[in-house]
Order: sequence, then structure tokens, then C-alpha cells
Amino acid sequence: MGVPGGATARPVVERPRRGVATVVFVVFLDLVGFGVVIPILPYYVRSFGVGDVFIGLLAATYSLTQFLAAPVLGRYSDRWGRRPVVVLSLAGSVVAWTVFGLADLAGDARGAAVGVATLFVARALAGAMGGNIAAAQAYVADVTPPERRASALGLVGASFSLGFIFGPAIGGALASERAVRAASTLPIPASRFSLPAFGAAAMSLAALAVALVALEEPDRHRAAAERTTLVGSFATALRDPALRGLVLAFFLVSVAFAGVQVMFIPFVADAPAYRFDASAAALLLTYVGVLGALNQGVLVGRLAERVGSARLAVGGAALLLVALAALPFAPDLGAALPAPGGPAWLTREVVALLAVLAVLSLGNGLLNPSLAALVSAGSGADRQGTAFGVTQGAGSLGRTVGPPVAAALYALAYWSPFVAGAAVVLPVIGLLVGVARREVGDGA
Repeated sequence: MGVPGGATARPVVERPRRGVATVVFVVFLDLVGFGVVIPILPYYVRSFGVGDVFIGLLAATYSLTQFLAAPVLGRYSDRWGRRPVVVLSLAGSVVAWTVFGLADLAGDARGAAVGVATLFVARALAGAMGGNIAAAQAYVADVTPPERRASALGLVGASFSLGFIFGPAIGGALASERAVRAASTLPIPASRFSLPAFGAAAMSLAALAVALVALEEPDRHRAAAERTTLVGSFATALRDPALRGLVLAFFLVSVAFAGVQVMFIPFVADAPAYRFDASAAALLLTYVGVLGALNQGVLVGRLAERVGSARLAVGGAALLLVALAALPFAPDLGAALPAPGGPAWLTREVVALLAVLAVLSLGNGLLNPSLAALVSAGSGADRQGTAFGVTQGAGSLGRTVGPPVAAALYALAYWSPFVAGAAVVLPVIGLLVGVARREVGDGA
């Protein structure tokens, strides 16, 4: 797909570090908004009296439109510029999350079917606008040299995790009875579902303001105005030996992780050892986010310099496999532990769950930025947006497939989506071992 990254003069902005910091901050604000709605999503769907399969379908809708939009937005960012694509998508996210918050009101006024339809429309728009991550990653690749790219892309990944620190915590607070009572005096529809959605819209609006004021467009070579279809973009990537395995890896990891992510909250709500409500589930997600920020913001850059991105990705995938397989059996693992002492809520089962989530966060934190660095290294300097768009699209396709399959498996056996996710990660390790061997061979 062109000259390998770093073979041409590196495109720059006037202050590259400020550019990276601005992109990371914009992604952080946008992902806080995304994280705000996660704790309330299953409960929001259940409030309309529909089955849990709609939880998976709603998550799949977001990912399907992201799959369709990410390659397009990435390609347009190569042609038009990174900044216009980021600004446009953030504006769309403001609209999407606002409509999402109005689904409750629409359901009360027009019936449950209209309310559920509103949820789907809003999630579809939010997913399409979520394709801006490809442009953000390409921006970082534009302004950083190849030897520092894994570390810089790790900061983008860390902003994801920071979004999951603050987002779910904010969402749980906004869904509380105290917040709803306080907001009932405002001229907005206030409920435990609408307030988190409006909070998500406010975060995207803040990200939009930062992008408009502070995001500088990099001075770089623009790609020629090609007319490439979505299928054509994927076909080109799959024909490229440097990207083929990475595209497949993005897809498979997303199938596994998205399915588990969607069914994790129902699991901790239903498991007799936990019975967590939305606020408790939000705290768990915040815990995972804290670990993820530390892993991606601190460990990835240092480890990538020592062992290489491909080997780091292999290790991350192996840890992810172990954690996914162990997650549904955390209560059983906890039963074998000694009593931890401390507060009453810190049971043996909770300790085991926290330990498994720590391994899961470490595996995911090592894997994702390492994959992104490998994608950047394998694509041309003028095709970074297109390459990230294709791999993000593959990830979105995986997140389209994973949630409904996981929801169906969960209805059969609570442990099955987690174990199936671990099985899906197994071939990813094989793909990445092949990439690592080629990396060593090239280095030799």
C-alpha cells in the first residue's frame, strides 16, 4: 500500500507534541461520552420490555455503521485532511447522543416500539461518527517518527482507557436518583437514562470545541483523489502481505472482546455472587479503565522499544485469551481463595473478579496499540488514514458480529460467550507469531 512509513519525509505540524496532545485530549473527551452510556445501556433496553437479545443488536448497530464509515472517513482524511473529518464526526456525535437521550421520552409518548427504534437510529449515527478514530490515529502517525509511533499510539489507547475511567463513573452518577431529582427542575427530560445520554452529548460538544480551537492540520502529502469502494479498500488491504494478517487480527479480537464487553454487565448483574446494579458495574468499568490507562500510557512505549510491537502483540493476545476463559468462572476461582478481610463488599469472589479483569486489561492494553503500530509501519506515509480506516472497519465488523452472537450464547449458558471469545483469540496468536517472525527477519 505504498512506501513504508518513515521512508519519506515525515509530515509535521508546527508543534508536533501539542498536536498529539490535542488529538489525545479530543479522543479522551469523546470516549468519556461513549463511556457515560455504557453502564445504563442494558437497563435502558430492558426498560422498554424487550429481550436481552436487543442489547446485542443495539451494540451491533453501532459497530455496523462504524464498519461502514471508518474506511470512508479514513480515506477522506487522507484526501481532505484530518481536522475536517474529526470536526464533522464530533458534531454528528453531539446530535446522536442527544437523540439517544430522547428515546425515553419518545417511548412514553409513542410506545415502546418507537422508543426502541429511536435508540437504534441514535446508535447508528453515533457509530458512523465513531469512525473518526481512524483519522485520529492517522494524525498521530503523521506527526511522529516510526520509532516513537507505538508509544504515541499507546497514548491514544490510553485516552480510550481514561474515557472508561471517567465515563462510566459519570454515567453511574448521572443515573442516580439524586441526580435525576436535581435535574428535574431543569427544562430537559430528566430520567436515569436521559441524563447520561445528555452528558455524553455534552462531552462530545466539549471535544468539538477543543478541536475547532486547538487542532492544527498537519502539513503533509495528500493522497490522490482515488475512487475506491468499501469492498475495494478491504480487498487491497487483504492482498497486502504486511496488512492481511493485521486486518484479520483486528476482526477476530473485536469479535471476542466486543461480545464479552456487552455481556459483562448482564453477567455481573445476574451472577448470584455479585448481583451488581448500574452504579456498581460502573465502578468495575472504571477500575478496568484505570488499569488500561496505566498499561497503554506507561508500559506499551517502554516494552515496544525493548521487544518490538509484534512480540508485544503476541503477549497481549495470550493474556487476553487467559482472562476471557477465566472470567465466567471468577466466582468459582474466588471460592478457593482465603477470606480477604477488609470491607464487607470485598468478598473472595470479588477479589477473583478484580484479578481476572486486571489480566484482561493488561492483555488488551498491550495488544491494541501494538496492532496499531504494526498497521502504521506496514502502510505508506500518504495512506495512513486509509490503512487505519480499513483496520478500524475490520474491528467494527467484529463488533457487529460479536455482541448478538454473545447475547444468543449467554441465553444458552452464561459462561459460553466468554469461553467462545477465548477460542476466537487463539488463531490471532498464530497470525501475530507470523508477523513477529517477519519482523525479526526484516531486522536481520
